[in-house]
Amino acid sequence: MERHGLRFNKGYGQNFLINEAVPKRIAAECGAEADEGILEIGPGIGTLTCELCRLYKKVVAVEIDTSLIPALQETTAEFDNLTILNADVLKVDLPSLIAKEFDGMKVTVCANLPYYITTPILMGLLESGCRFENITVMIQKEVALRLCAKPGDADYGAVTASVARYGQVSRLFTVSAGSFMPAPKVDSAVIRIKIDAVRRYTVKDERIMGRTIRGAFAQRRKTLVNSLASEFGELNKEAIAEVVIAAGLAPDVRGERLGIPQFAALADALTAALGK
Repeated sequence: MERHGLRFNKGYGQNFLINEAVPKRIAAECGAEADEGILEIGPGIGTLTCELCRLYKKVVAVEIDTSLIPALQETTAEFDNLTILNADVLKVDLPSLIAKEFDGMKVTVCANLPYYITTPILMGLLESGCRFENITVMIQKEVALRLCAKPGDADYGAVTASVARYGQVSRLFTVSAGSFMPAPKVDSAVIRIKIDAVRRYTVKDERIMGRTIRGAFAQRRKTLVNSLASEFGELNKEAIAEVVIAAGLAPDVRGERLGIPQFAALADALTAALGK
């Protein structure tokens, strides 16, 4: 970094791994097979990138910070199975990128994500329509606990259910703050989302499913009926109560008690009530 005149960019939430055992383990446990492709987001100066290139057939690394590209090219110079793209992953046409760069290969996402933008990146990947095998990321430990929570747990929330629509989440291991430079104020954890080959549920309207989950957690201390009323202003509270009952749920249930099958039934009942 000194040789390239680089400084850590707080605006991009940069914390680079300096414990070499961590990227080795992330790469090894990301869930991919040797002949598969890897999409890495935010490679930084290539600590994880090098390990991924050693283990997998092809790696595409998307880095938003233009100033890091020369250093990244230097640290990864020995690998001929790497493509570096200087781009914002939130603005990239992911389906086109995957089709162009991986040519039919199975693809796993593996990344050390900035804390401040974890959820937008995860949801962008999941909602992109791309068929990823796994999404393995290092994120803030608190967020990892939330994503791995079960219905009824204190950490269970809208993002938990939103991610669970697409696959099974598991926590692989914890990473101490001292493994980074600069050291963040909290520990991190590596999670893996095993994407469902076949969706575990079907709904009439995916958009209503999304609104249902969002609305269910809009007011956590209130009943599901009251909480949904803030999201579905098109329906009065009495109509929403009827919808909840029609979905096979108790009228006084709270949103944090519902799993994906219950949310799917509720979304379909709401779709019918809205005349969609």
